[in-house]
Amino acid sequence: MQERAKATRRSLLEAAAQLFAEQGYAATSVNDISARSGRTSGAVYFHYTGKEGIALAVVEDRFATWSQLAAPYEDETVPPLERLVALSYAIAHDLARDPVTRAGARLWAERTVITAPVPDPFALWTTAATRLLAQARLAGHLNERVRPARTARTLVRSFFGLCTLTDALEGTTALDDRLTDWWHLTLPSLRPQPPRGNLPAGL
Repeated sequence: MQERAKATRRSLLEAAAQLFAEQGYAATSVNDISARSGRTSGAVYFHYTGKEGIALAVVEDRFATWSQLAAPYEDETVPPLERLVALSYAIAHDLARDPVTRAGARLWAERTVITAPVPDPFALWTTAATRLLAQARLAGHLNERVRPARTARTLVRSFFGLCTLTDALEGTTALDDRLTDWWHLTLPSLRPQPPRGNLPAGL
């Protein structure tokens, strides 16, 4: 019975996520979720106490926790800045292709119409980026002028803005290229600068 309940909860969550990603919170009803999932409206109220409850569950499932990305983030055989870049691509891919993640991002953007507090994912992202930048500093791979916590906050916010605007203006197929452009601009400022004596004349 427990496995059956888990399967029901999962099917409801995935159906709701698809609808939230496609049409937003306000335009999605419990009946819509019921129809998309093939479950009854009563199942939505039983497992999630309604639309608000299932919306919060969608945000917490992927967008606010990123538990599916923990393994590559923690792989200490890979240099910290490389892990930071790889993590950004993994998050971008989920934002582009995973309905639950896309729904979480849209629900967070529409949080003012949801009466319960929506979890903030950016604190977790910023903590992860801060840790990786601090590790890079200890390894001698970070520009000495870069402050990990302040830089992490800026990176996370600009990254999310890049993903959001690229999706809106060009579609998700352009996201890898735009993220590559962004890292080409950003990484040189993070890495240690060469000694002044090694710079080309006139610089």
